[in-house]
Amino acid sequence: MADAFGAHVPVFRELTASAQERAWLARLPNLVTALERRWDIHTGSPYRTGVAAWTAPAITSDGALAVLKVSWPHREARGEAEGLRFWAGDGVVRVLRSDDVHYALLLERCEPGQALSEAAGSAEQRLATAARLLRRLWSRQPAGGLALERVGDVTAEWAELVRERYRRLGRHLDSGIVALGAELLVSLPATATREVVVHGDFNPGNVLTARRQPWLAIDPKPMIGDPAYDPWAMLTQMGSPFDDADPAGVLAARYRLFADLVGEPVERLLAWSVARAVESALWALDRGHPDAAHGQMAEAGLLAGIAGL
Repeated sequence: MADAFGAHVPVFRELTASAQERAWLARLPNLVTALERRWDIHTGSPYRTGVAAWTAPAITSDGALAVLKVSWPHREARGEAEGLRFWAGDGVVRVLRSDDVHYALLLERCEPGQALSEAAGSAEQRLATAARLLRRLWSRQPAGGLALERVGDVTAEWAELVRERYRRLGRHLDSGIVALGAELLVSLPATATREVVVHGDFNPGNVLTARRQPWLAIDPKPMIGDPAYDPWAMLTQMGSPFDDADPAGVLAARYRLFADLVGEPVERLLAWSVARAVESALWALDRGHPDAAHGQMAEAGLLAGIAGL
């Protein structure tokens, strides 16, 4: 396909910071061709979403609708197939084929595939839909031998990265909020009262309409840990709450609503959101996106104020 690869596909714009990323992009066309042959599939034009994976609609030899996903080999993508198989299609897309070496997946396709972010209804109604789905994912108890990282191990490393990136790049950021975020990344896992398999990237674009079940989650970055880690992106990205005349009031109401629906303390949802927003800000700064970093820091400060931290 002439339009399958190139700067019009997001992954080709985003993964240019290192020689390893550029080398992977150069190999990607041959890898996709090899996967098409091995799995006997035909792919269409790639989706124009996602910044760390090449994804395209596919049709199998028996006519089943699928999605081919080839991820840039990175830590967060390592557990995707394991997590999806753990949930066994209950609230998530099914894995049809996988290649762990090349970080490639052939997945069930969601049809009609409308994102929750674009669905009808108020933001509160859509958040209620998200909460029901998230409770379903959390209801399946982690079994022994599940090859997923633990939230606390990952966020402890993030805390060190936050501090290192702040020393190197972020002196103009709010030092108090940075320090708070780094401390929460370490302390919150230690005080969790239960552990589940978290989705890890539960945002409004990663919940799609489907026929097998009304809504299915896609693109998990699963780990084992505190369920309160999960709701941050859903709550802060649904319906542009920061554009409201009273963002603090809107967010405070949303967090209370969501906490009640998922049965988790609102204080923990807010604290995890501060921690994750700070980590995201320092990550964006390290990737050369200062505007995004300042936006995430403003978000972290607002949420910390709501939480009284």
